[in-house]
Amino acid sequence: MHKKISIIIPVYNEISNIPLMLSALNEALQSLPYRYNVIFVDDGSDDDTLSFIKQLAVNDPKVNYLSFSRNFGHQNALKAGFDKSDADAVICMDGDMQHPPSLLPEMIAKWESGIDVVYTVRKDSKELTWFKRKTSDMFYHLLNNLSSIDLEKGSADFRLLDKKVVDVLRDIKEYDLFWRGLIKWLGFNQASIEYLPAQRASGKSKYSYRKMMELAIKGITSFSTKPLTIAIYMGFMSSLLSILYIPYVLFSIYFGHVISGWASVIVTIAFFGGLQLMVLGIIGVYLGKLFMQSKHRPHYIINESKIS
Repeated sequence: MHKKISIIIPVYNEISNIPLMLSALNEALQSLPYRYNVIFVDDGSDDDTLSFIKQLAVNDPKVNYLSFSRNFGHQNALKAGFDKSDADAVICMDGDMQHPPSLLPEMIAKWESGIDVVYTVRKDSKELTWFKRKTSDMFYHLLNNLSSIDLEKGSADFRLLDKKVVDVLRDIKEYDLFWRGLIKWLGFNQASIEYLPAQRASGKSKYSYRKMMELAIKGITSFSTKPLTIAIYMGFMSSLLSILYIPYVLFSIYFGHVISGWASVIVTIAFFGGLQLMVLGIIGVYLGKLFMQSKHRPHYIINESKIS
């Protein structure tokens, strides 16, 4: 019997992109000697995305779906796909057509050659804004310097995973999921493929700058305690600077100089007050992660499903 491949596609209000995606997937895979299905994970869409997928599933047995009770987020949608898949390999990709389905035969060929994880690295397109490019560079630079993993710049959630890798991912109990880092951290035999992202077929990106910042903080704090160490050094340096201020005060008193008034006091208080709040914020992020983990809430709640 031919090997089975599952394509996991989280979707949120992507009704207009789904027919294009299915057509492109069929074109890319129909000539290959594999059984395959497509698992759409509807992440609490508030349009007719789920109804449209259910209609497709009636006529096409390759179309499967999981529907969340509300929006649980992209990373949790991927976990749901991992949990429900029984395929020999799983391919994760977005539903906006920016991850080109034409790359799938090359990814599968690498997998057949013995690679357990085939991940993709996005090449910056000319349409990418200067701000987006710089913030992306900053994220990877910070993550690689503050954590024990080394993610290539432009690493995406577009990847192929062997069944044994997916089996390990199912057992991960972390509440705050960051799959790019976790899959890199697992090890196994990994290889990359570069791709140029296509234009979004329709609609707009669901990743706002706020969500991208949250993802960056999640990635850094999930794989490193270095921010806490940096906070200790910052506290030590601020204390040292305060001690160095004492000789200036004594010098001013001895020689009768007027010590600076409210301006210097206010600046000093504002500086150290801001520093303390920042350090408390760093500690708070880690405590918050522990608090959420201790609740043992499910990553997602499935309202409807069809998996075959």
